Amino acid sequence: MFLENTINHSKQSGWMEVICGSMFSGKTEELIRRLRRAEMAGQNVEIFKPKLDTRYSEEDVISHNQNKIRSTPVENPNEILLLASNCDVIGIDEAQFFDEGIVEVANQLANSGIRVVIAGLDMDFLGRPFGPMPNLMATAEYVTKVHAICKRTGNLANYSMRISQGDNLVELGETESYEAVSRRVFIDEVLLKKKNI
Repeated sequence: MFLENTINHSKQSGWMEVICGSMFSGKTEELIRRLRRAEMAGQNVEIFKPKLDTRYSEEDVISHNQNKIRSTPVENPNEILLLASNCDVIGIDEAQFFDEGIVEVANQLANSGIRVVIAGLDMDFLGRPFGPMPNLMATAEYVTKVHAICKRTGNLANYSMRISQGDNLVELGETESYEAVSRRVFIDEVLLKKKNI
């Protein structure tokens, strides 16, 4: 379980927390939980998401369990800097959809004394590190990797396997397009596809 940073408040600066994992692993659920706790503590919280993520809502961040929190959709990570004044905590969902500029933005915010909580997929549908996520994880003070459960094996699932057609890196979808699977299933499926080609 993640515990909020409570050490030496008089000398504390901001920090970064990254919540990562496969689809259906509870990343957004955990992001919302942490941001709600900050709100309960009376902190000024703002949440941002990429404008292209319109799966459940154009404005709210919504988990697969339908928990939601108001957010501001942005096209470019630099917009977050302009909108983050007077914030104690900044939440960023679906960070993998931003360009590498999100890394500099998150670090600037943390360096200025803000707690930055970021959620995103750590790997794409081909099992490769996804966009800016590796650099966000490398520069964060805290990284929490959450897992789904593979319905085929019952083991931990850390891969988001695409089950729909399409080769585009970014393809929005839910259970009709993706399945969270274990390493064994992912390897078997990838090897099977390579043999068929």
